[in-house]
Amino acid sequence: MHLSINGKSPGFQVQMLTIPAENNLSMGTAAQENIISQFFFGKATADTELPISSYRVLAEGIAITPYTGENIEGIETTYKVSLFPKATSGNEIVTMYLKDQKFLLGTDKYGRDLLSRMLVGIRISLAIGFVAVFISLLIGIPMGAIAGYYGGKVDAAIMWVINVTWSIPTLLLVIAITLALGKGFWQVFVAVGLTMWVEVARVVRGQVLSVKEEQFVTAARALGFKDFRIITKHILPNCLAPVIIISAANFAGAILIESGLSFLGIGAQPPMPSWGGIIKDHYSYIILGKPFLALIPGLAIMSLVTAFMMIGNGLRDALDVKN
Repeated sequence: MHLSINGKSPGFQVQMLTIPAENNLSMGTAAQENIISQFFFGKATADTELPISSYRVLAEGIAITPYTGENIEGIETTYKVSLFPKATSGNEIVTMYLKDQKFLLGTDKYGRDLLSRMLVGIRISLAIGFVAVFISLLIGIPMGAIAGYYGGKVDAAIMWVINVTWSIPTLLLVIAITLALGKGFWQVFVAVGLTMWVEVARVVRGQVLSVKEEQFVTAARALGFKDFRIITKHILPNCLAPVIIISAANFAGAILIESGLSFLGIGAQPPMPSWGGIIKDHYSYIILGKPFLALIPGLAIMSLVTAFMMIGNGLRDALDVKN
């Protein structure tokens, strides 16, 4: 976070001085960082990065002028060699700790690299898609298979639950579940997944209703196979094509729902970057002369959702037995 370079346009470049921390992070803090935490939150560091506009090499270190904005001269500050463990002279400080940093997508209103936040934000979108689809399949396939296979009162009871859940607006239901479970990363995963199983269950039920009348199912019953084996070994394998197609569509829907929740402030919480959260922070900049801060994540969401919808259409054509 560099407030002096906030809201810079794509392609902005500045010299960045890295000042190592005086003391390394404690072993306890490092031990608490597991692989999942590092993947989503990054590795903890106590080093300081300082944007500068100019520097002078001195005998005892380096004198830098901090970047304070266009046509504004900062106050020169001297940093001694002792602050840089691997350097023994001012020239080595320049070589080892000073670099030109280019912000390809510019910086946000807090001076953070927008490209880095976009790249970390896509982890949230892809993770929510995978987990939500997995939860929806985990619930929807058994519910739909049981309803379609047994019929009667069992089918009526499950369809009542499906219809009640279906009648509630998806975003409203997600908001209710999120508020009940609390705001956070994993809560959004569960909330989105619990709202998407209905479509899967309806599709699986319809497929099971047609497949269970086939002769190979009748033969399996005649051979004395149990219902569980008939459903899992004979019926469900013949129902997977439409389930795969709807899963691709649900993946895209989960990304949109997560973005909407983050925009409303009940999705992934700061400082974790999310594409919806980035739009929330910068949508006012559309009329303040810096529309790229909101348009870039918006275009990213649109592109990702379009990609998964096209994947779903491609799977539909590839798995269609009529072609």
